[in-house]
Amino acid sequence: MEEKKLDINSIIGFVLIFGILIFMFYQNQPTPEELEAQKAEQEKVEAEAKKAEEIITSKPQEPQKIVDASDSTAVASYKNQVGAFGFTQVSEATTRLENELLTLEIANQGGQIVEAKMKDFVTYDSIPVFLVKDGNSNFALNFVTNDNRTLSTSDLFFEPSLSKNGDTQVLSMKAKVSENQFLEYRYEMKPNDYLVDFTVRSQGLNGILNGSRPITLEWDVKGIRHNKSVQYENRYTRLTYNHDGGKVSKLSESSELDEETEVDVKWLSYRQHFFSSILATDDHFQSADLSSENLVEEESKETLFTKHYNTKTSLELKGGELSQNMYWYYGPTDVKILDDYKELGLVDSIPFGWGIFGWINRYVFTPFYGFLSSFLPYGIAIIIMTIVVRLALSPVTYKSYLSQAKMKVLKPEITEINEKHKDNAMKKQQETMKLYNKAGVSPMSGCIPALLQLPIFYALFMFFPTSFELRQKSFLWAEDLSSYDTIFNLPFSIPFYGDHVSLFPILASIAIFFYMTLTTGQTMQMQQQPGMPNMKFIMYLSPLMMLFFFNNYASGLSLYYFVSNLITIFIMLAIKNYILDEDKIHAQIQENKKKPKKENKFQRKMREMMEQAEAQKKTGGRR
Repeated sequence: MEEKKLDINSIIGFVLIFGILIFMFYQNQPTPEELEAQKAEQEKVEAEAKKAEEIITSKPQEPQKIVDASDSTAVASYKNQVGAFGFTQVSEATTRLENELLTLEIANQGGQIVEAKMKDFVTYDSIPVFLVKDGNSNFALNFVTNDNRTLSTSDLFFEPSLSKNGDTQVLSMKAKVSENQFLEYRYEMKPNDYLVDFTVRSQGLNGILNGSRPITLEWDVKGIRHNKSVQYENRYTRLTYNHDGGKVSKLSESSELDEETEVDVKWLSYRQHFFSSILATDDHFQSADLSSENLVEEESKETLFTKHYNTKTSLELKGGELSQNMYWYYGPTDVKILDDYKELGLVDSIPFGWGIFGWINRYVFTPFYGFLSSFLPYGIAIIIMTIVVRLALSPVTYKSYLSQAKMKVLKPEITEINEKHKDNAMKKQQETMKLYNKAGVSPMSGCIPALLQLPIFYALFMFFPTSFELRQKSFLWAEDLSSYDTIFNLPFSIPFYGDHVSLFPILASIAIFFYMTLTTGQTMQMQQQPGMPNMKFIMYLSPLMMLFFFNNYASGLSLYYFVSNLITIFIMLAIKNYILDEDKIHAQIQENKKKPKKENKFQRKMREMMEQAEAQKKTGGRR
């Protein structure tokens, strides 16, 4: 029985890499003079840096008051500025719309939502989840009047009127020109619903609004941080939109600033990882200018905002009046909830992944895990799902291991060919392929099963960090399966690793290490070619890479890979010791060699090319 060991070359390679890293860190340490220069430079720009930091990390201020309602002079000045809209009574009050799930505060100033609070959810530090608060959001219509005043509804006061239509709360906010002439925002909130009907309409303003100038809708939001890691949350915070006949696109989640102009826009989603602010419309916006600015530069407990979103689009007048039916959604980015709004297609705002990966995530893993977690603890549900997935993929594992066993049986003959033609790479490759063909073995057959598992790998890679089911669900020492687990906080931050130690990635890396030693020992040595990099050494880097990368990733994903690799090891050991018989495989290969083999077109073409190359080489040598 061949003993699997980490060979001396791999050990030397690891030592050299770590030695090089340590040397580089030492060499790149600044000198005392450089430290002094850096300190002086830091002091020089301290005021500007502090000001810039306040824009991103400080608590946002309350919306600036346009006018003090108790100051008659200020009120008179305001009415003079807004012209005909000065008919509206000036009041700084707000009106509350509230159901079992959501609380909205709508201000008279601007007629817009100034606070949106989730009732059933809290942040990582047990504060209620707010999507709108303290002036982080602004919604306004910008227009020109016939007397050439450029106005914004954020500068206007609206008069509220709250009523009920059955169980539906109806709030009418009117910026009046007279009792029968007004611009109205109409909010309708139903029980147990995150979706609020929102209508913008005007009455009797065809002589007030300048129809030759565009009416611009602008929606501006800074995403409020909710997770303990702002960088991790920011990775899944994006502006997503439905446009151009049903296409769903996204702005960049990492670029400093990403801008697009799109047509036929049906809805806009300002996603804040597990929560979304969505504006949808019955009549599509003909064109919209979209932008997303990244506000997160580094991991910081003081950073309160992730992205700065902005949308500008034009509204059309119909008969000189405005009439636009829209919807506000403030709620979880949860497939169970968003799937209820099929007519709007809001479920497509969830980042399932693209192509077949997203299909597997949405229609296989999401409902399957939802079923398991309905009667099992969330961590146990992950383990059961992992077992089912690995058992479903066990035929692929069997095919992969069978290919490795065949290659192992052929290893002595391959070694003989390598020695015999060690000075002729072309002849060596030609004879090796001829051996494979006679034996009925394909070296690619071991790679194909691994490729078949890639869609599963990627689908799960997207499932765990974005599954609302896992948010703030604990298991063992992990407080939140949708975020990283922490067993020790470091007093410093390590590049690419973080300021904490997660245990599940360590366990997953150990499991991957043993899996690699089990598989690479049978394949890498026989495939190693002179002049090629040590593939076995490269494969051993995988556990180390995972240890660093997954330290800041969802603990549920690390738990999956830990359990998955353990199961795979047991399956492969079972296949090796109880299912496959290497003597029978050897006998079968010998029988295959005796049978005449018919080349397919690809094999024949490759053989002819090699023979031609060999002939040209010999001819060139004689010259």
